[in-house]
Amino acid sequence: MTNQVLLVTGGGRGIGAATSLLAAQRGYAVAVNYVKDRAAADGVVAAIRRGGGEALAVAGDVSSEPDVVWMFETVDRSLGRLTALVNNAGTLETQMRLDQMDAARLHRTFAVNVVGSFLCAREAVRRMSTRRGGSGGAIVNVSSGAARVGSPNEYVDYAASKGAIDTMTIGLAHEVAPDGIRVNAVRPGFIYTELHARGGEPDRVDRVKQNVPMKRGGQPEEVAKAILWLLSEEASFSTGTFIDVSGGR
Repeated sequence: MTNQVLLVTGGGRGIGAATSLLAAQRGYAVAVNYVKDRAAADGVVAAIRRGGGEALAVAGDVSSEPDVVWMFETVDRSLGRLTALVNNAGTLETQMRLDQMDAARLHRTFAVNVVGSFLCAREAVRRMSTRRGGSGGAIVNVSSGAARVGSPNEYVDYAASKGAIDTMTIGLAHEVAPDGIRVNAVRPGFIYTELHARGGEPDRVDRVKQNVPMKRGGQPEEVAKAILWLLSEEASFSTGTFIDVSGGR
């Protein structure tokens, strides 16, 4: 077994899939989490194995505490003690103004984006912390440029959930730095992923890309490279910080 074990939540598609594939190329054993689309996660795992890497698809709804506990225990048994976590799983809902939103929507969004990230970070810290017998490690949270701009008229709830992730990143980084754990985040801008279809506008990136100084949308692989840098020893003195992968916006 490799000494570097990474769990990527929502690892079957988009930024999560790109991160899983790149991490395997960098020598990590990768647990690819999914909640419904097993075929996508299995496809990522198969690609990693074809390249000679070690990977595992592991089911789990990050908003469910029992699922999260089971998921991490599965990684323990199958790949070894966790050394890295990418909190990538996230959701959003149909574009609308706040005055149209109901509480059920808000609960769904915050359950996955915020509670899920907290639960996964908790389990990762329990395994990585030097005060708990671990050897340290790194956590990267996938936030969003929406946390800085608020996404008015579209996703104020999603933006607020990512703002919570930014605050959690800073607080947790300070809390676990003495335990040998670094916690950082990336804030993607307009990236070509399937997430936009969930909001009802699959071609959203093409509509808004002219608002980006670089005049284009980003690719999942570009975000993955920033994530892998933050996980690596090249970022050994970086914690509680953010990389905006947003084309300057």
